[in-house]
Amino acid sequence: MDAILELFQYDFFLKAFIAAVLASISCGIVGSYIVSRRIVFISGGITHASFGGIGLAFFLGFNPLLGAVLFAVLSALGIQFFTKVAEIREDSSIAIWWSLGMALGIIFIFITPGYTPNLMSFLFGNILTVTIAELWWMLALTVVIIATFSLMFRKILYIAFDEEYARAAGLPVNLFNYLLIVLIALTVVLNIRVVGIILILSLLTIPQATANLFTNSFKKLLVLSSVFAFTGTVSGLFISYFLDIPSGAAIIFTLVIMFAVLKALKYIF
Repeated sequence: MDAILELFQYDFFLKAFIAAVLASISCGIVGSYIVSRRIVFISGGITHASFGGIGLAFFLGFNPLLGAVLFAVLSALGIQFFTKVAEIREDSSIAIWWSLGMALGIIFIFITPGYTPNLMSFLFGNILTVTIAELWWMLALTVVIIATFSLMFRKILYIAFDEEYARAAGLPVNLFNYLLIVLIALTVVLNIRVVGIILILSLLTIPQATANLFTNSFKKLLVLSSVFAFTGTVSGLFISYFLDIPSGAAIIFTLVIMFAVLKALKYIF
């Protein structure tokens, strides 16, 4: 216990713990909407498309996170536009933006002079390298997400489970769709440092799958998903530190084990 408490004396570990708390809340809430709306594949497309922005940022020499935000938001809006306005099949639209982002990212990184030392942390995550600036951005995003879901909970609930009813009720469904897809994009990008592009989708779905074992209520799902995300993220953080293994993989592995154990216990009892 003393060894664990001593870790909080280190600045990098304290920042990692705060990042875990903020990531758990944002991914828990937004992930619940993604799972309920059954748009997990869209989130995967946005995630991988953001790699193009990281590559562009490395090439032009500015903050990779800003490049990822730019590409993620543009791809999110692009997927929505292609599907609703251009009437391209949703899976085709996602595949186009997914492939475009990854291709551009690889091209820009290949033609960037020198070595890109931080690339692995974006692909696979390294929560121990989170900066103060990134924590402020994560905090701002978390506040916006909580405010949005608190003030518009009933509207979001209708859209998530019955979009046709929401339209019939006169709700601005298209506006909400664009707003929520942007929030999804920002959640994906600003939490990349925690588990990386490759694994961020797991942080948006596994805690929700675990929470679904105990409730069918959307409101309770938001809370329980955040709790399970926090438990798995913090546990994975400690495991990665003491075993000296990659933090992103440790967090996702912990979340999967947690789901498997609780699923087995619920089946037995």
